[in-house]
Amino acid sequence: MTGLPRPGTAAGQAGLDALLASPAHALVAMDFDGTLSPIVDDPGEARAHPGAVPAMTALAKAVGTVAVITGRSPAAAVRLGGLESVPGLIVLGHYGWQRWQDGQLSAPAAPPAVQAARAALPDLLREAGAADGTWIEDKTHALAVHTRRAADPEAALRGLAGPLGELAARLGLAAEPGRFVIELRPPGVDKGAALTGLVRERAAGSVLFCGDDLGDLPAFAAVRALRVDGIPGCAVASASPESPRVAAAADLVVDGPEGVVALLAALAAALGG
Repeated sequence: MTGLPRPGTAAGQAGLDALLASPAHALVAMDFDGTLSPIVDDPGEARAHPGAVPAMTALAKAVGTVAVITGRSPAAAVRLGGLESVPGLIVLGHYGWQRWQDGQLSAPAAPPAVQAARAALPDLLREAGAADGTWIEDKTHALAVHTRRAADPEAALRGLAGPLGELAARLGLAAEPGRFVIELRPPGVDKGAALTGLVRERAAGSVLFCGDDLGDLPAFAAVRALRVDGIPGCAVASASPESPRVAAAADLVVDGPEGVVALLAALAAALGG
């Protein structure tokens, strides 16, 4: 285990040990923004850490499954990250609504409630006096209202929490907070469900998941639930001062995307990938 950091929990260490003992049955999954890619003001300008693709490629040769689970569309994550060259990669986008694999994209139609929210949001933001710099990211199967570009992003987000929550409740959607963002999406659609489904599909014997934001907490909870079911796992936080709850919920904390990439590279090296 030379070069590998040691998890702070016994269960996390057991998950890492299981991965190393039987890599062919392991699943290694990660978020994109804030985990493989540094957070930027414009999501369209995000790029994967320079070492991400080489580390993921080496790891893909050594473990059973490498996956990205993101709130973005999978096609956007693949394009912005240059991920198409990672062999066998599975990308679940929009929290599992869409899937990219072997260059093929599969996606159902957007739910009617999301379509209704799309129509309602411009008037809602205007009536709520949304701060300058507030903008809507249309994810097809979800809608994200960002305040990172506002003069006071935190205050801008607080001012919108009530109106967005009321809209979500009226339409039967969930209003999920993140790093200067509130996302409206169908309930029960989250990274935990996506991760659990992929573990079952791939018959994984161990799982490691890396994430950085509140939207990754359901995946951390899934890792813990899978451990109860006898599947060892390790939850890894890509540290950020904006999301201390994520680090507190993790088995292992690394230093942002650079730390995640270093971890993936160290795993690949330990496994001879």
